[in-house]
Amino acid sequence: MPPDVKLPIILVNFKAYAEATGENAIKLAEMAEGVSSETGVCVGVAPQFVDIPIIARKFNVPVFAQHIDPISFGSYTGYVLPESIKQAGAVGSLLNHSERKLSLNDISVAIGRAREVDLISVVCSESVAASAVLAAFKPNMIAIEPPELIGTGMSVSKTKPEIITSAIKTIKRINPEVSVLCGAGITSGSDVLAAMKLGVEGILVSSGVVKAKDPYKVMLEFAEAMLKVKS
Repeated sequence: MPPDVKLPIILVNFKAYAEATGENAIKLAEMAEGVSSETGVCVGVAPQFVDIPIIARKFNVPVFAQHIDPISFGSYTGYVLPESIKQAGAVGSLLNHSERKLSLNDISVAIGRAREVDLISVVCSESVAASAVLAAFKPNMIAIEPPELIGTGMSVSKTKPEIITSAIKTIKRINPEVSVLCGAGITSGSDVLAAMKLGVEGILVSSGVVKAKDPYKVMLEFAEAMLKVKS
Protein backbone atom coordinates (compact mmCIF):
# COMPACT_ATOMS: atom_id res chain seq x y z
CA MET A 1 0.00 0.00 0.00
CA PRO A 2 1.12 3.62 -0.52
CA PRO A 3 3.15 4.99 2.41
CA ASP A 4 0.42 7.48 3.35
CA VAL A 5 -2.08 4.65 3.91
CA LYS A 6 -1.56 2.96 7.24
CA LEU A 7 -3.55 0.63 9.44
CA PRO A 8 -5.69 1.09 11.36
CA ILE A 9 -7.58 3.43 9.05
CA ILE A 10 -10.70 5.55 9.31
CA LEU A 11 -12.15 5.82 5.81
CA VAL A 12 -14.92 8.41 5.45
CA ASN A 13 -17.29 7.94 2.51
CA PHE A 14 -18.68 11.35 1.53
CA LYS A 15 -21.38 9.79 -0.69
CA ALA A 16 -23.40 12.57 -2.41
CA TYR A 17 -24.39 14.40 0.76
CA ALA A 18 -24.74 18.17 0.62
CA GLU A 19 -22.58 18.32 3.75
CA ALA A 20 -19.73 16.74 1.75
CA THR A 21 -20.01 18.39 -1.65
CA GLY A 22 -17.77 21.09 -3.11
CA GLU A 23 -16.59 23.54 -0.46
CA ASN A 24 -18.06 21.32 2.24
CA ALA A 25 -15.97 18.41 0.96
CA ILE A 26 -12.86 20.55 1.26
CA LYS A 27 -13.74 21.48 4.83
CA LEU A 28 -14.29 17.83 5.76
CA ALA A 29 -11.00 16.80 4.20
CA GLU A 30 -9.24 19.53 6.17
CA MET A 31 -10.79 18.15 9.36
CA ALA A 32 -9.66 14.64 8.43
CA GLU A 33 -6.12 15.91 7.94
CA GLY A 34 -6.29 17.67 11.31
CA VAL A 35 -7.41 14.55 13.16
CA SER A 36 -4.74 12.46 11.46
CA SER A 37 -2.07 15.02 12.35
CA GLU A 38 -3.26 15.25 15.96
CA THR A 39 -3.51 11.52 16.63
CA GLY A 40 -1.26 9.78 14.11
CA VAL A 41 -4.19 7.63 12.99
CA CYS A 42 -4.67 7.40 9.22
CA VAL A 43 -7.89 9.13 8.12
CA GLY A 44 -8.84 8.68 4.47
CA VAL A 45 -11.66 10.30 2.54
CA ALA A 46 -13.82 9.14 -0.38
CA PRO A 47 -15.32 12.27 -1.95
CA GLN A 48 -17.32 12.59 -5.16
CA PHE A 49 -15.22 12.22 -8.29
CA VAL A 50 -15.05 15.93 -9.16
CA ASP A 51 -13.73 16.77 -5.68
CA ILE A 52 -10.84 14.27 -5.81
CA PRO A 53 -8.19 16.45 -7.52
CA ILE A 54 -8.46 19.51 -5.30
CA ILE A 55 -8.54 17.46 -2.09
CA ALA A 56 -5.62 15.31 -3.21
CA ARG A 57 -3.55 18.41 -4.03
CA LYS A 58 -4.53 20.46 -1.01
CA PHE A 59 -4.39 17.99 1.88
CA ASN A 60 -2.12 15.28 3.20
CA VAL A 61 -4.82 12.63 3.42
CA PRO A 62 -5.28 9.48 1.34
CA VAL A 63 -8.11 10.05 -1.13
CA PHE A 64 -10.27 7.22 -2.45
CA ALA A 65 -12.80 7.18 -5.27
CA GLN A 66 -16.28 5.94 -4.45
CA HIS A 67 -16.24 3.59 -7.45
CA ILE A 68 -14.30 2.53 -10.53
CA ASP A 69 -15.55 0.59 -13.51
CA PRO A 70 -13.92 -2.61 -14.86
CA ILE A 71 -12.74 -0.92 -18.06
CA SER A 72 -9.60 0.17 -19.88
CA PHE A 73 -9.13 3.12 -22.26
CA GLY A 74 -11.77 3.23 -24.97
CA SER A 75 -15.37 4.06 -25.88
CA TYR A 76 -16.94 4.09 -22.43
CA THR A 77 -18.99 7.27 -22.12
CA GLY A 78 -20.05 7.91 -18.54
CA TYR A 79 -17.86 5.20 -17.04
CA VAL A 80 -15.17 5.72 -14.40
CA LEU A 81 -11.75 4.82 -15.75
CA PRO A 82 -9.24 3.59 -13.13
CA GLU A 83 -6.41 5.52 -14.81
CA SER A 84 -8.37 8.78 -14.52
CA ILE A 85 -8.89 8.21 -10.81
CA LYS A 86 -5.19 7.53 -10.32
CA GLN A 87 -4.19 10.62 -12.31
CA ALA A 88 -6.66 12.73 -10.33
CA GLY A 89 -4.66 11.94 -7.19
CA ALA A 90 -6.59 9.10 -5.59
CA VAL A 91 -4.74 6.22 -3.94
CA GLY A 92 -7.63 3.76 -4.08
CA SER A 93 -11.30 3.16 -4.62
CA LEU A 94 -14.34 1.68 -2.98
CA LEU A 95 -16.01 -1.12 -4.91
CA ASN A 96 -19.38 -2.84 -4.64
CA HIS A 97 -20.92 -0.51 -2.07
CA SER A 98 -24.52 -1.46 -1.36
CA GLU A 99 -25.54 1.72 -3.20
CA ARG A 100 -23.35 0.84 -6.22
CA LYS A 101 -23.47 -2.93 -6.53
CA LEU A 102 -21.45 -4.85 -9.10
CA SER A 103 -21.61 -8.39 -10.46
CA LEU A 104 -18.98 -10.80 -9.20
CA ASN A 105 -17.27 -10.77 -12.59
CA ASP A 106 -17.15 -6.97 -12.64
CA ILE A 107 -15.75 -6.91 -9.09
CA SER A 108 -13.01 -9.34 -10.08
CA VAL A 109 -12.07 -7.35 -13.17
CA ALA A 110 -12.22 -4.01 -11.33
CA ILE A 111 -9.90 -5.32 -8.61
CA GLY A 112 -7.49 -6.44 -11.31
CA ARG A 113 -7.64 -3.07 -13.02
CA ALA A 114 -7.05 -1.32 -9.70
CA ARG A 115 -4.00 -3.49 -9.15
CA GLU A 116 -2.68 -2.67 -12.63
CA VAL A 117 -2.74 1.08 -11.98
CA ASP A 118 -1.62 0.78 -8.35
CA LEU A 119 -4.90 1.70 -6.69
CA ILE A 120 -5.96 0.21 -3.36
CA SER A 121 -9.18 -1.77 -3.71
CA VAL A 122 -11.66 -1.59 -0.83
CA VAL A 123 -14.48 -4.00 -1.59
CA CYS A 124 -17.71 -3.84 0.39
CA SER A 125 -19.26 -7.12 1.48
CA GLU A 126 -22.75 -7.69 2.84
CA SER A 127 -22.18 -11.10 4.45
CA VAL A 128 -19.72 -13.76 5.51
CA ALA A 129 -20.56 -15.86 2.45
CA ALA A 130 -19.93 -12.92 0.12
CA SER A 131 -16.66 -12.19 1.91
CA ALA A 132 -15.40 -15.70 1.17
CA VAL A 133 -15.92 -15.17 -2.55
CA LEU A 134 -14.47 -11.67 -2.55
CA ALA A 135 -11.34 -12.66 -0.62
CA ALA A 136 -10.40 -15.01 -3.45
CA PHE A 137 -10.27 -12.01 -5.81
CA LYS A 138 -7.36 -10.62 -3.77
CA PRO A 139 -8.52 -7.09 -2.96
CA ASN A 140 -6.46 -5.01 -0.56
CA MET A 141 -9.33 -4.56 1.88
CA ILE A 142 -12.81 -5.92 2.49
CA ALA A 143 -15.31 -3.76 4.38
CA ILE A 144 -18.04 -5.73 6.14
CA GLU A 145 -21.30 -3.78 5.81
CA PRO A 146 -24.62 -5.56 6.39
CA PRO A 147 -26.89 -3.33 4.24
CA GLU A 148 -29.75 -3.42 6.72
CA LEU A 149 -27.62 -1.52 9.25
CA ILE A 150 -26.22 1.18 6.98
CA GLY A 151 -27.36 4.61 8.12
CA THR A 152 -29.32 3.24 11.09
CA GLY A 153 -26.96 4.33 13.85
CA MET A 154 -26.90 0.68 14.98
CA SER A 155 -23.35 -0.58 14.58
CA VAL A 156 -22.64 -4.07 13.30
CA SER A 157 -19.82 -4.32 15.86
CA LYS A 158 -22.39 -4.26 18.67
CA THR A 159 -25.56 -5.52 16.99
CA LYS A 160 -24.09 -8.44 15.05
CA PRO A 161 -20.52 -8.99 16.26
CA GLU A 162 -20.60 -12.61 15.14
CA ILE A 163 -20.72 -11.42 11.52
CA ILE A 164 -17.46 -9.55 12.02
CA THR A 165 -15.61 -12.38 13.76
CA SER A 166 -16.83 -14.99 11.27
CA ALA A 167 -15.94 -12.76 8.32
CA ILE A 168 -12.44 -12.11 9.63
CA LYS A 169 -11.84 -15.82 10.16
CA THR A 170 -13.16 -16.67 6.70
CA ILE A 171 -11.28 -13.92 4.87
CA LYS A 172 -7.96 -14.58 6.58
CA ARG A 173 -8.23 -18.30 5.91
CA ILE A 174 -8.68 -17.68 2.19
CA ASN A 175 -6.29 -14.73 1.89
CA PRO A 176 -4.39 -13.58 4.98
CA GLU A 177 -3.11 -10.52 3.08
CA VAL A 178 -6.58 -8.90 2.94
CA SER A 179 -7.24 -6.25 5.59
CA VAL A 180 -10.72 -6.26 7.10
CA LEU A 181 -12.67 -3.09 7.82
CA CYS A 182 -15.96 -2.67 9.63
CA GLY A 183 -18.78 -0.47 8.37
CA ALA A 184 -22.51 0.07 8.85
CA GLY A 185 -23.99 2.14 11.66
CA ILE A 186 -20.80 3.29 13.38
CA THR A 187 -21.48 6.55 15.21
CA SER A 188 -19.43 6.53 18.42
CA GLY A 189 -16.03 5.78 19.84
CA SER A 190 -17.47 2.81 21.67
CA ASP A 191 -18.68 1.38 18.34
CA VAL A 192 -15.14 1.72 17.00
CA LEU A 193 -13.59 0.22 20.14
CA ALA A 194 -15.94 -2.75 19.92
CA ALA A 195 -15.06 -3.27 16.25
CA MET A 196 -11.32 -3.05 16.86
CA LYS A 197 -11.52 -5.53 19.72
CA LEU A 198 -13.21 -7.97 17.33
CA GLY A 199 -10.08 -7.81 15.18
CA VAL A 200 -10.82 -5.41 12.33
CA GLU A 201 -8.07 -3.19 10.97
CA GLY A 202 -10.12 -0.09 10.37
CA ILE A 203 -13.58 1.31 9.78
CA LEU A 204 -15.61 2.59 6.83
CA VAL A 205 -18.01 5.33 7.91
CA SER A 206 -20.27 7.89 6.26
CA SER A 207 -23.26 9.66 7.78
CA GLY A 208 -21.93 9.14 11.31
CA VAL A 209 -19.21 11.65 10.41
CA VAL A 210 -20.56 13.62 7.45
CA LYS A 211 -23.90 14.47 9.06
CA ALA A 212 -22.54 14.99 12.58
CA LYS A 213 -22.87 18.42 14.17
CA ASP A 214 -19.12 18.39 14.77
CA PRO A 215 -17.39 16.01 12.30
CA TYR A 216 -13.95 16.82 13.68
CA LYS A 217 -15.00 15.80 17.18
CA VAL A 218 -16.47 12.54 15.92
CA MET A 219 -13.41 11.62 13.85
CA LEU A 220 -11.19 12.48 16.81
CA GLU A 221 -13.28 10.23 19.05
CA PHE A 222 -12.96 7.40 16.52
CA ALA A 223 -9.19 7.85 16.28
CA GLU A 224 -8.73 7.93 20.03
CA ALA A 225 -10.74 4.71 20.33
CA MET A 226 -8.35 3.05 17.88
CA LEU A 227 -5.37 4.25 19.89
CA LYS A 228 -6.80 2.61 23.00
CA VAL A 229 -6.70 -0.74 21.28
CA LYS A 230 -3.22 -0.17 19.84
CA SER A 231 -1.86 0.72 23.28
